[in-house]
Amino acid sequence: MPNLEHRKGIFLAICAYCLWGFAPLYFKLLQQVAATEILLHRIIWSFAFMLLLMAGIGGFSRLRLLLRQPKQLAVLLLTSVLIAGNWLLFIWAVNNDHMLDASLGYFINPLLNVLLGMLFLGERLRKLQWVAVALACIGVMIQLLSFGSIPLVSLALAGSFGFYGLLRKKVNVDAKTGLLVETAILLPVALSYLLLTLDSASANMFTNPWQMNLMLMAAGIVTTIPLLCFAGAAVRIPLTLLGFLQYIGPSIMFIMAIAVFNEPFDVEKSITFGFIWSALLLFSADMLIRRKQTRLVPD
Repeated sequence: MPNLEHRKGIFLAICAYCLWGFAPLYFKLLQQVAATEILLHRIIWSFAFMLLLMAGIGGFSRLRLLLRQPKQLAVLLLTSVLIAGNWLLFIWAVNNDHMLDASLGYFINPLLNVLLGMLFLGERLRKLQWVAVALACIGVMIQLLSFGSIPLVSLALAGSFGFYGLLRKKVNVDAKTGLLVETAILLPVALSYLLLTLDSASANMFTNPWQMNLMLMAAGIVTTIPLLCFAGAAVRIPLTLLGFLQYIGPSIMFIMAIAVFNEPFDVEKSITFGFIWSALLLFSADMLIRRKQTRLVPD
């Protein structure tokens, strides 16, 4: 049975990261809709989908407990703003031919998580982790000094998702309840904005073609299914294995950006990606070494 659960965890993790990796294809289909409007629909239909899901499989008892804890709700207010900003920037990047920048942001993310763990959770960086973080910083600095630019989209995506993960770790709320509360917090803003912009063709669902309405409603599924797969994987497989598999998503985005959407992969991007990938190799090597060492330690 443990082996079955382990295999199920790997399958769920691969599903989550593949779905996140191919998500840009969905947003490309809505390219005619403003990124802000897609975000608002993503919030509304994610809330509706989570409400239906929890009505079906349960979880309202945890929600009731959470509603009695104002400190945790205050943290979720912050995480809702961070995840909304991350979603908006990601949609904008995909639909404005910056998928490579989005890919780079999610390659940077695990390295940033290590740094945030050191700064805010009192975790210690091992030698290879220090080298990995240093290589990532050098890659960004070379782009800044040699080419006079900085990957703002990539850093903003990595930063918003990194701090989101940090705060969610501190608040310690399960994925379903957390996402329901976050979308509930954002729901009044989303509904108000859509009501104020009903003259926009894509915002007014009463005048939209039914195909567009279905596409906009699908935002709830696109948002929640990979998150629930990830949550299911996280409790079944070791964090190190989950860490290796997380590169699937940005790798898919990287390949699609170049092979499908013909985004230019110039010298500037190749140098930055080269340093980030070198850093990730070291980071992965450190995780492997750490995992072997823990296996060798007797119980």
